[in-house]
Amino acid sequence: MRSVTRDQEIRELAEGARDVRAGLGPDVDLTRFAEAIEQGRVDSMDDLERQLKEAALRVGIDASGHGRSGSYVQVDRSAVYEAVQTSYEDRIEVMSVGHALELYDGLPEHWWRLVSPGKDKYTAYAALHETEGYFMRVRAGERIEDPIQSCLLTSENNVNQNVHNIVIVEDGAEAHIITGCTIHPDVEEGIHVGISEFYIGKGAKLTFTMIHNWSQRFDVRPRSAISVAEDGVFVNNYIMLEPVKSLQTFPVAHLEGARSRAIFNSIIYGLEDSRIDLGSDTILEGEGSRSEAVTRAISADRSTIHSRGRLTARSDTAKAHLDCRGILFSDEAVQYAVPELVSDGAPRAELSHEAAISPIAEDEIHYIMARGVPKDEAISMITRGFVDIDIPGLPEPLRRSIDEAISATAAEAL
Repeated sequence: MRSVTRDQEIRELAEGARDVRAGLGPDVDLTRFAEAIEQGRVDSMDDLERQLKEAALRVGIDASGHGRSGSYVQVDRSAVYEAVQTSYEDRIEVMSVGHALELYDGLPEHWWRLVSPGKDKYTAYAALHETEGYFMRVRAGERIEDPIQSCLLTSENNVNQNVHNIVIVEDGAEAHIITGCTIHPDVEEGIHVGISEFYIGKGAKLTFTMIHNWSQRFDVRPRSAISVAEDGVFVNNYIMLEPVKSLQTFPVAHLEGARSRAIFNSIIYGLEDSRIDLGSDTILEGEGSRSEAVTRAISADRSTIHSRGRLTARSDTAKAHLDCRGILFSDEAVQYAVPELVSDGAPRAELSHEAAISPIAEDEIHYIMARGVPKDEAISMITRGFVDIDIPGLPEPLRRSIDEAISATAAEAL
């Protein structure tokens, strides 16, 4: 049974933040959006509407479940499908967070522990209007060969999809989660508020790959935090290739254990009038903790991108690096690189950054064209090399989508 005292504390914190604007990103009026209706469950992902299956595929989700250890699908506010492959049943858990809260007496050590419901109006809304989200647990010592996949779909127009996800990777375990967030082709506007809390145990490793695919009038406000124990590793890959009205996200990794590590990789395309404000915040507390954040941002049309990164060292033996680079494809696009290094009582820590924003160099284009390559292909080749961050386990359809987005952006730049 969930603690009445704890539930009251969460509610009081949320009530106090109902009208607290986020410190970054444009403000969104949450009263504009309706609450989504309940959706019915499906027996398999193949039972989803064809357009939803196609949307899921574009963000790396395979409806067949082939090559996946487990699957979770949420449509609007409802968990409609969850499954674990037979060979993994004693090794992982995949279920709705609502089910997990009932099964584990409210998840007292994990529910709203890393992300505060009083952080801002978006966390407050999620706390006061609980719907669903996924719960995933990898049992101690288990190395999961096939990725776990989840898909958060919005099928209704002008609704608020808020989710709360809990991921626990126990001591010595290892897994890769691929999460795709996307919309039905008929959805024009709405908002997605996603709360995610990750707990990485001693000697554990999680690779978390998130792919977002939204629309020109859709607002997105993820709120994530990560706790990494001794010798634990958290790798976060974020990819967004389509226009969005606004996105603001700044996940916080707490490297609490000795020799803990966090790696953030981001590939961002700013298209049309997108307003994108993203980055990562790593707090290096453990002895010998390490962090790296790599961002590749491409701005086209009238988009605006803020690429942020903050490294805070609280251990003299910590070491971390920020690498933020951007390409401008338009005279009307705007891009900011905002690195921040903080030594908090750790004068011997090693923190560094490099940042660069520029157009594609003409001499590089001419060099490739001199070898018989057409100009559009030359630009695509350069851009592809620019965003070539090694992200293991990406589904082939998603890799093709990245290539297609590069080609399309290059063609528009000519």
